[in-house]
Amino acid sequence: MLAHLSPQTMLTIKRYGYWLWMLFVLAVPFSYLQAQGSELPNLWAFFTPIVVFGVIPLLDALLGRDPANPEEGAEVDALSEQTYYRWLSLLSVPMLLGLIGWGGWVFATNELWSWAGQLGWLLSIGTVTGGIGITVAHELVHKDPKLEQNAGGLLLAAVCYAGFKVEHVRGHHVHVSTPEDASSARFNQSLYQFLPHAYLHNFLNAWKLEAERLKRKNLPVFSHHNELIGWYGLSALMAVGFGIAFGWIGVAYFLGQSFVAFTLLEIVNYVEHYGLHRRKLDNGRYERTTPEHSWNSNFLLTNLFLFHLQRHSDHHANAKRRYQVLRHFDDSPQLPNGYAGMVVLALVPPLWKAVMNPRVRAYYAGEEHQLSENQQAA
Repeated sequence: MLAHLSPQTMLTIKRYGYWLWMLFVLAVPFSYLQAQGSELPNLWAFFTPIVVFGVIPLLDALLGRDPANPEEGAEVDALSEQTYYRWLSLLSVPMLLGLIGWGGWVFATNELWSWAGQLGWLLSIGTVTGGIGITVAHELVHKDPKLEQNAGGLLLAAVCYAGFKVEHVRGHHVHVSTPEDASSARFNQSLYQFLPHAYLHNFLNAWKLEAERLKRKNLPVFSHHNELIGWYGLSALMAVGFGIAFGWIGVAYFLGQSFVAFTLLEIVNYVEHYGLHRRKLDNGRYERTTPEHSWNSNFLLTNLFLFHLQRHSDHHANAKRRYQVLRHFDDSPQLPNGYAGMVVLALVPPLWKAVMNPRVRAYYAGEEHQLSENQQAA
């Protein structure tokens, strides 16, 4: 549908299309307002995840893929230096924090909903804080400026997943698509086998990596020098704040939306690297990370919502690239839909394996032996 558009036209569309993230944020108060006076208030509480995981995959398929890459050299350099894109991502931080706070007030005071409506509200808030909040945090923690680093840490603290700031950059990006990386799903591993290990590994490996960093600097692990203590401490303060404001139900809300958010993150991790692996070289090391080691999804709509996160192949090959200049590679393994659709598919392991296992085998055609026991789930 978009193939006839010129690269310059697409770049202009995307320049303003990245504002679409605000629709997800605004969908939550919209659903709350619609629930008032409705005969089905509980259903309106589920509005955001219904749109994200029901409507967006259909629109992805309808609109199709993004045909444009920025030209290397002058165009990439110019786009990378434009502060417009940087401030656009930073703008989401206060809006998302405000949404979390307001959402807690609604959760604690709204009497329209039964337990089902409250569950829907947690899923709605968590879908936004996970889908938009952690995506923005991911973009920011990969950048060097302190403002972006701290903004990314703040978003992660707001969903109780500060370990991602350390483990993702210093762990996942080093070991991606190898058996050493718990955030890279093995061939034939179900989502429900993957998630418990991913939760635990994110926390434990973050502490291990931070302790190693401090040891190299001859600094104590349990001190203000440990950034994880600061970020997890901030999460605890947020939980206390919700408790003071709304009682135990405020704490339950804060922890509940956090769980939804970081679970959505780990499901996306599952999707991004399922079954792919870096070959082990004769010297015992793994081959360098290339665009071949992440599933790519070039569907335009979800890429606009997610700041080009779906051009994940280029991100892993060039982690410092800013989202506006990430490229699509035709020879990278390609997902059949955007992340929203793939998340739904991953929740049903037989369907996921029926769709994705043939793609993994086709990608490694002629070297199926690479899908060895150490690459597969036990």
